[in-house]
Amino acid sequence: MPAVVVDTDVVSFTFKRDSRALLYGPHIAHKILLISFMTVAELLVWPIQRKWGAKRKSDLAKHLKRFAVHFADRKLCERWAEVRAYTEAIGRPIQVADAWIAATALVHHLPLVTHNASHFANVRGLKVVSEPDPEPLM
Repeated sequence: MPAVVVDTDVVSFTFKRDSRALLYGPHIAHKILLISFMTVAELLVWPIQRKWGAKRKSDLAKHLKRFAVHFADRKLCERWAEVRAYTEAIGRPIQVADAWIAATALVHHLPLVTHNASHFANVRGLKVVSEPDPEPLM
């Protein structure tokens, strides 16, 4: 079965049932879904910041079980360092969290499914799968 790395924004869309989740259905259906430990961290801050109750926290935990998680290891750290160094060297530094997510996709040689393609545009060797926002109805 094919696999993809899913960025935090797309995981968020699917959790919140945001209409943009529909854009990514074809890209994540019938695939092994992998996320970076950084995505887990980014999503776990929500219940703290927004003072969620037990039900909503449980819903998030259940949602995250759909995804395999790649935790930091030496290989991932090395790839993260390469991503950060390269993007800084070309004058287009990537955010720390995005570098972890990009490194996860690179380590596994998988495409990254994201709605924030511009965040990853300068990462050498990264295949990005993204969709534009739908045109508003007049």
